[in-house]
Amino acid sequence: MPNDHVASIRTLALVGHGASGKTTLAESLLFQAGAIASRGSVEKGNTVCDFDALEKDCGHSLNSTVANFSYQGQHIYLIDTPGYPDYSGQAISALAAADTAVVVINAQAGIELATRRMMKAAAARGLCRMIVINKIDADNLDLPGLLADIQETFGKECLPINLPAHGRHEVVDCFFNPDGDADFSSIKEAHTALIDQVVEVDEELMAIYLEQGEELKPEQLHAPFEKALREGHLVPVCFTAAKNGTGVGELLDVIAKLAPNPAEGNAPPFLKGEGADALEFHAEPDADKHVLAHVFKVIIDPYVGKMGVFRVHQGTLKRDAQLFIGNGKRPFKAGHLYLLQGKEYVETDALQPGDIGAVAKVDEIEFDAVLHDSHDEDHIHLRPLDFLRPMHGLAVETRRKGDEQRLFEILNKLAMEDPTFMVERHPSTNETVIRGLGELHLRAKLDKMAQVYKLEVDTRPPRIPYRETISSNAEGHYRHKKQSGGAGQFGEVFLRIEVLPRGAGYEFLDAVKGGTIPGVFMPAVEKGVRQALEAGVVAGYPVQDIRVVVYDGKHHPVDSKEVAFVVAGRKAVIAAVKAASPILLEPIVNIEILGPESAIGDLAADIAGKRGHVTGTLPRGSGVAISGEVPLAELTDYQSRLRSLTSGQGSFSLEFSRYAAVPSAVQQSLMSQFKAQEEED
Repeated sequence: MPNDHVASIRTLALVGHGASGKTTLAESLLFQAGAIASRGSVEKGNTVCDFDALEKDCGHSLNSTVANFSYQGQHIYLIDTPGYPDYSGQAISALAAADTAVVVINAQAGIELATRRMMKAAAARGLCRMIVINKIDADNLDLPGLLADIQETFGKECLPINLPAHGRHEVVDCFFNPDGDADFSSIKEAHTALIDQVVEVDEELMAIYLEQGEELKPEQLHAPFEKALREGHLVPVCFTAAKNGTGVGELLDVIAKLAPNPAEGNAPPFLKGEGADALEFHAEPDADKHVLAHVFKVIIDPYVGKMGVFRVHQGTLKRDAQLFIGNGKRPFKAGHLYLLQGKEYVETDALQPGDIGAVAKVDEIEFDAVLHDSHDEDHIHLRPLDFLRPMHGLAVETRRKGDEQRLFEILNKLAMEDPTFMVERHPSTNETVIRGLGELHLRAKLDKMAQVYKLEVDTRPPRIPYRETISSNAEGHYRHKKQSGGAGQFGEVFLRIEVLPRGAGYEFLDAVKGGTIPGVFMPAVEKGVRQALEAGVVAGYPVQDIRVVVYDGKHHPVDSKEVAFVVAGRKAVIAAVKAASPILLEPIVNIEILGPESAIGDLAADIAGKRGHVTGTLPRGSGVAISGEVPLAELTDYQSRLRSLTSGQGSFSLEFSRYAAVPSAVQQSLMSQFKAQEEED
């Protein structure tokens, strides 16, 4: 049994599409519970959760933010998350710290891209789910139609636990006290539907309910209600108007009375060990066991330093405790523990299972790390979260010479804070490329670099990461001989190259017999081969899906040196690639486009015009989802194109699929550009 503290905890992640009112809902919950004296607003920039200057400027959340409060003897942790798809990394990572995902839906907009994505992600993570239909005070709403859409999209298990009443100025309970009238539907019918759904998970209770006809009391239904939540057999639906507080008190009652505590929710998906040998590990929400805590967020604070925000899953973490990070053998001292209230850090002495806290000034701490206090514990980690792959890229360079090192340091800090932000350095293109989930995502990073770190950069579209490969086997040979007085240079290499399956990468084999190339020089040969393949042969892009077999050569007892075999290996493989019918490959991405049904023809035609093809269409709420495959090179500035085709109502996501051969005309153009550049250099 959990101790009293653990039993009183509720952890909730507020997720959903942008502009659904999550931050305003968090503010109203804090105000209703008495945690803040007055309700702030996003428009005025004075909310607890959107405190960052950049968030105030753009008027929406960019980061996940933790707040906490007490209500009716329960201690509730809220994680307010961004809703726009470009910032979904922050929302997905918050799921690792919550027992319940509260999916907030804008009553005006209905089911949107992030609504579907977060409902699916929360279910895959095994979280209890709750839907809040917000902004019910707006004009021209069809709430019965929206509830029907929710049930059609996510299942009949989405049942209202309260309903709007008196012209949407209040909501009435359908579970604890099912009396009164609603603006639509029937309180009694909603109550019966809830009871029928809950008792289905408890055969004994079902028998009492159906056979004996007894009226069940709320306390009898608590355990099966929790079980129905855990199994996804019930997804309660609540109604609110967060801005004026309608339904917020009723939502708090539902959270306090029915949301699971850490002992009632599904166990977090911990694994023990590495790779295929990893076994499931059950963390127990027991305050007396050894500590297990998971870092779901990293903050680089200019004043506090690097801060790890974590959820305690097992044991009691006390101030000044010695902790280990993952399978590291070197402990650190948790000198200060904090509870978070937006931007405020409140020191605390101890944190127990279910608590969300933070520790500062630990340079080794990283996103997704597990903190523990057992030196002998095998490597324990959470099953990785499923993030979208960042595909939208920009090449960046500093405006002032000498700022290059600062650029890399700042980009590294930004990457530590965001699991969907990547930094790449491409030797073949001599570019530093930042990648994110979309134009808004990267714009926010650039704004932070300028405003917080005072670093100005120039950007441009990155060169497409084409690749070179071969379409036939071939051989290459090169003799490097240099004599200019004194010791000379000599090295000779014979090699052959072979086609590997697409995606296989690169292999190097030493098949030399008789010591014609002494083993001491073989690393130099491979170094030369790698230099050539990484720099590209016919168009300046890395060569992949190739096996290089060095089978013969010659050396000189005096003049042979490493540098000679580096040159010979490089020149021999270049000759072989040119003789092996080289081809260029381009990245192909899976694209999903969401837009109004009226634009489906234009969107499909646009994909076809970009050398792509449609693989499927599905209705999504009031719109349509089009999936397809398109070369990445054709999607430069696609966000602007989509905005034009859908009158600003469209959104899209990309996922890398594979590499495929480019059309011959594209290959000839790229090869000609490379040749001209070589001649100019």
